[in-house]
Amino acid sequence: MGGSAEPPAGAPEGAPGGGEDEYGSVVFDESFVRAARLQEFSAQERMGDHTRAVRRIPVLHRGLSRQAALLVVLIALAFGTAIFMGIRHPYQGPGPKRSESLRMTVIPLAPQGRVPGSAKVAELYAHSPAGRLRAGAGGIEVPDAHRTAHFSDSQVTAALTTAKDYLVASSLDPATLTGGSPRSVRMLLDPQQFGQFDQSFTRPAADGRHAPTGWLVRFDPTRTALADQQVRVRGTLRLAETDRDTLEVSADHTFVYALRPLGTGGAKASLFTVRRELHFRFDRDDLRTHRAELAASTTQAGPLTCAADSANQLRPLLAGERAKAGGPAGTDPYATGRATALCGSLAAAAQPSL
Repeated sequence: MGGSAEPPAGAPEGAPGGGEDEYGSVVFDESFVRAARLQEFSAQERMGDHTRAVRRIPVLHRGLSRQAALLVVLIALAFGTAIFMGIRHPYQGPGPKRSESLRMTVIPLAPQGRVPGSAKVAELYAHSPAGRLRAGAGGIEVPDAHRTAHFSDSQVTAALTTAKDYLVASSLDPATLTGGSPRSVRMLLDPQQFGQFDQSFTRPAADGRHAPTGWLVRFDPTRTALADQQVRVRGTLRLAETDRDTLEVSADHTFVYALRPLGTGGAKASLFTVRRELHFRFDRDDLRTHRAELAASTTQAGPLTCAADSANQLRPLLAGERAKAGGPAGTDPYATGRATALCGSLAAAAQPSL
């Protein structure tokens, strides 16, 4: 045996002083018995059927129980305080987002005579205001970003960059211009506008809400081809904070396209001018996901005939063609100013002087 061990409450009283108790290893006092995890049933208790010889005494961790209860109370108090402060906080977050439908206007500009043409696209540019415009996406200049009262420099940059990307995808991409999939344009829109966008292409209508040409520039691919992949561009982007949760970007750009009849590589080319005024709206989710809500779109395009349906796609008058009737006055798509006419005449100064 390994020797005697003292009971939990110390040596039993009355033990002989000095020397070893020969029964010390097998005799336990009352405190030792109370501390045991297993306790033998009495003879009376063991007489019952199916009674075990011993029973387990549960260990009471009173100190731990009090600590756990205190912890639960503290957590409940903290949780209740957080809920109360959330309800009573004077600065509530923005409510559910509500996206408005795009309002769009497409204004055809009819030529006052025959549409000028040339076999050389460079000659058209040289004798037109388009010669002063830059080619491609470089013509869409993004101004320096400066923080506003509630938006940082990076958020302002995100809004301006997204607006430019939308203009590139919807006005410069050759696939978009020639009737390809509008997916690249759609993916830059706020998802709440997907329904209106999709309906514009599945069921187009000249109702100011569902015209594909209100979202993008698209020519009739059955009769028109690009004579130059590099579109000439000039315009401005302006940004303003409308409230603590919204930025708006106004885009005003003139695009000039060199076109020729489809399938006739030797035919003369002509220029087609489109002025687009777009108003974008951005909330914080839009800035984070590189998307925009397009709130308003105004398009002036020519040379077109006023009788043409310009809602679904643009059917330009090409070199040598003329319109049967023009609008009430000459409209210059290079000039700034708000467009109000339903149909106008294309100013002679906007056409190549050949």
